[in-house]
Amino acid sequence: MKVQWKALAISLAVSLGTGFLSSLLTPNIREEYAQLYQPPLAPPGWVFPVVWTVLFLLMGLAAFVVYDSNASAEEKKQALILYGVQLFFNLGWSVLFFRLHAYLPAFLWLIILWFLVFMLIKRFGALDELAGKLLIPYLLWLTFAAYLNLSIALYYL
Repeated sequence: MKVQWKALAISLAVSLGTGFLSSLLTPNIREEYAQLYQPPLAPPGWVFPVVWTVLFLLMGLAAFVVYDSNASAEEKKQALILYGVQLFFNLGWSVLFFRLHAYLPAFLWLIILWFLVFMLIKRFGALDELAGKLLIPYLLWLTFAAYLNLSIALYYL
C-alpha cells in the first residue's frame, strides 16, 4: 500500500489548522477556564490542549482514510463536506463559549456538533470502518464536554 503523503499532510493540516484557528480566535482559554465554575469531574486546564490535539489528529487521519478509500468520488465528497461542516461547528463552539461567554447557546451548538459527529461516524464508517472508529473518541469527548458545558451554563443562569 502506497501512502499519499501530500494528501495525508493536507488532511492533518486542515484538522490541526482548525484547532490552531480556534486558539487564535479564543486567546487566554486556560485563564478563563480556571476562573469558571468547575463542576465535578472537571479536568485541569492542561488536559484540554492535549486531548484536542489528539482528537484533531484522529479527525485528520479519519478524513484521509476516507479520501484514500475505494468509495466513489461522490460518496467521498459528501462525507468530506459533512466533515467540513462539523469542523465549522467545532470552531464555532469555542467562540460561543470562550469569546462570547454564551454558555447556554454554546451548549445548544454543542448538541448540534454532537449530532453532526454521530452522523459523520456513520458516514465515514460506511466508506471505511477504520475511519468511523477513529472518530469515536471525539464523540465521547464531546459527550463529556456537553456535561461540562451544561453544568457551567446552569451555574451561571
